[in-house]
Amino acid sequence: MKISVLLPYKENFSSSYAGAVSLFLNDTTKVSKYKKFVKIYGNTDFKRDLLPSKYINLPIKKTFFQSSTRKYLNLFLEHEKFKTSDLIEIHNRPSYIKKIFEINKNIILYFHNDPLSQKGAISKNDRIKLLNNTKKIIFISKWVKDRFFLDLNNLKKKRTNYEIIPHSINKINIDIKKKKKIIIFVGRLNASKGYDVFGKAIVKILDKHKNWSAYVYGDEPREQIYFTHKNLKILGFKKHKEILNKLKISSISVSCSRWEEPFGRTALEASSRGCAVIITNRGGLPEAASHGIKINDLKSKSLFKAIDKLILDKNYRNNVQKTTLSKFKFTNSYIVKKIDNYRNNIFKS
Repeated sequence: MKISVLLPYKENFSSSYAGAVSLFLNDTTKVSKYKKFVKIYGNTDFKRDLLPSKYINLPIKKTFFQSSTRKYLNLFLEHEKFKTSDLIEIHNRPSYIKKIFEINKNIILYFHNDPLSQKGAISKNDRIKLLNNTKKIIFISKWVKDRFFLDLNNLKKKRTNYEIIPHSINKINIDIKKKKKIIIFVGRLNASKGYDVFGKAIVKILDKHKNWSAYVYGDEPREQIYFTHKNLKILGFKKHKEILNKLKISSISVSCSRWEEPFGRTALEASSRGCAVIITNRGGLPEAASHGIKINDLKSKSLFKAIDKLILDKNYRNNVQKTTLSKFKFTNSYIVKKIDNYRNNIFKS
């Protein structure tokens, strides 16, 4: 048996710079009953620090005559000709389906982002073809699913070959009382992620609450949004494990995206570490942190009030933390049951 998983071109499958798709795949593959049969194909420049799942790098030599993405897909197809897979799972690249369908009909397509922004899924006809040419389409949130079926309401009722399977992470046992007076922000430091609003609010918070500190993980060279404070530490991109360790001791996490997040992995990870998570009501963020504190208007005044209330009312803060952790259900084992279930059904048919 062979299950081939195809990553998007240039998705980094490394512990240093792993994207959300790579983290999801690595975590779920490790606990899948099919883990011995899964091979993950990708193309990354960070080959010294690969995640532990079975990974095959497809090296591409760039030329002016053919796109790197097309060469990447063709190289994968060459592997398929050598040994055909029993199942191919494609992540975030609907444009790959047409060529792969010519040699293998057992295809699963995952959407981790807005389908209407992806080549091969933009038009209504594109998405109808995807439903016809895949065994199943997986959406990481209800928001992503609703975007796919935006103008296909009749098909949404008739078709059954789609499912919502969110990202996952294992939660850990945490003593809420041992959490420190830390506020954390993880993500690109740009306006889309709401960092401009976070920065304005956090400087005022740190001025008012002098025994609290804030940690920021991420950068964004294209947008120079700077905030400084003696209790504000901007640390750039760090290894995923280091960020999870900081979330474990942090009291408050802020995910204040301005854009429609397809899901919101940073909010998911903060929830799994028992943070009181503040989110904007954008895209799939409310699904990723279902017990988070939602702010409907992304303004520094609103964010300041939400953080300030958590700091001033310790009982309120602890209750939010405890509820977030106790109600957290998107563990790796919970999600992989859904993944292995559709695999079971395909192999039985």
